[in-house]
Amino acid sequence: MTDLEKVERFQEEVEKVVSEVKKIIVGQEEVIEGVILAILCNGHVLLEGVPGLGKTLLVKSLGQVLNLRYSRIQFTPDLMPADIVGTNIIMQGENGKRFFKFQKGPIFAQIILADEINRATPKTQSALLEAMQEQKVTVAGITRELELPFFVLATQNPIEMEGTYPLPEAQVDRFFFKLKVGYPSPAELREIVNRTIVRQLPTLNKVLDGDELGRIQALVRKVPVASHVLDYATRLVLATQPRSPFATEKVKKYVRYGSSPRGAQTLIAAAKARAFRKGRFNVSFTDVREVALPSLRHRILLNFEGETEGVDVDELIEDVIQSVSER
Repeated sequence: MTDLEKVERFQEEVEKVVSEVKKIIVGQEEVIEGVILAILCNGHVLLEGVPGLGKTLLVKSLGQVLNLRYSRIQFTPDLMPADIVGTNIIMQGENGKRFFKFQKGPIFAQIILADEINRATPKTQSALLEAMQEQKVTVAGITRELELPFFVLATQNPIEMEGTYPLPEAQVDRFFFKLKVGYPSPAELREIVNRTIVRQLPTLNKVLDGDELGRIQALVRKVPVASHVLDYATRLVLATQPRSPFATEKVKKYVRYGSSPRGAQTLIAAAKARAFRKGRFNVSFTDVREVALPSLRHRILLNFEGETEGVDVDELIEDVIQSVSER
């Protein structure tokens, strides 16, 4: 099989994954595509939306289709870090001697659904930090590796809802994408009822496994990026910094902190994945622009004026995209 044939086969496999997920999920095209792009880049996703929009079902369906070990963690105010990573428990052997045995927590899976992550306290939220960044867990001084591929897909209620705790900036920055899950249209809502109440949900087929997914991810990383496209992505990120010479007037007025360097890394990685999904072998300016919103919206912090005026971060990013030239 030639390299071109391998690429085409991998693209077909990814398209099959999307088709299988759409058997269950009605609409939400941008959300599904965003999650697929993040997985192709080995990144974590933060899904924001009110309860009942299918966020949990989407993550569970992906675990089935990708044939990955799936685990769900329901975040609540009384959840403790040990409930996530695990803890040492005292065991008694046949000879009567006692010893410590590590009891693994639900983080020891491959695709983790962190359900309603912002309902837990910051201390518990931070228990995910090392796992998300290093794919490792340290308990009682002993570090344990997590099985790859490893993805955290977290759902979050809009922060203005009662009983929520804002995610710490360091936690939010570790998410590859932040995707907003919108309410379905009347036609989509009708189809949701049909699929879940009138008829039985279809059975999903396994399309990929961890090894195949790893090979696809390696191929996506090899998609070339021209220097002028890389320069454009860099200027986009710098334009979100209020003290940067590339910053727009709105950014200077409403933004306290712009995107971290992870924003630039995410832009390029996601643009590569998008080019791969479109069947191209190079990253275009359009690819960068199309992934800018989910890549940057959670990495920009508004100042007091921006908060009080209710400025939409997405509108600021759109303003940056309009202001930064390709050359």
